[in-house]
Amino acid sequence: MPQGKTKATKTAKQTARTKPEQLVLLSGGNPQIPKGYGDAPVQAYIAAMPGWKSDVGRRLDAIIENAVPGVRKAVKWNSPFYGVADEGMGWFLGIHVFTRYVKVSFFRGAALNPAPPGTSKHKDVRYYDIHEDKLDEKQFADWVRQASQLPGEKM
Repeated sequence: MPQGKTKATKTAKQTARTKPEQLVLLSGGNPQIPKGYGDAPVQAYIAAMPGWKSDVGRRLDAIIENAVPGVRKAVKWNSPFYGVADEGMGWFLGIHVFTRYVKVSFFRGAALNPAPPGTSKHKDVRYYDIHEDKLDEKQFADWVRQASQLPGEKM
């Protein structure tokens, strides 16, 4: 990679070239978005979320940006990931679309107070499933602030 070019810049440019007709919805309506770092691939994912889920995605993204200034973003495995600016801290949450809801995964969610309601086979992970018009923005923002202060997952 030429000096001065970052992986994030290269991948964001590649994502910007993706045409809307090339987008594919996977099982449950989860958008298939090329892996990329930065805001552009996350915004492409949110724009491709079907129906009401796109509005939820925009609201989640705005809440996360407000709660964690300088938040780091990426799309990996067809899901947006969010982390603090320090890459060494890892990722604190991910988002995935399902047929009837949007799932937010808090990678250290068991340490949040109160813990998000959805349990996982992984002891530290907790889920928050958002159904249409059921987003508790105040609680979500509080979880995001707490999660961003914990060690994240390195993926």
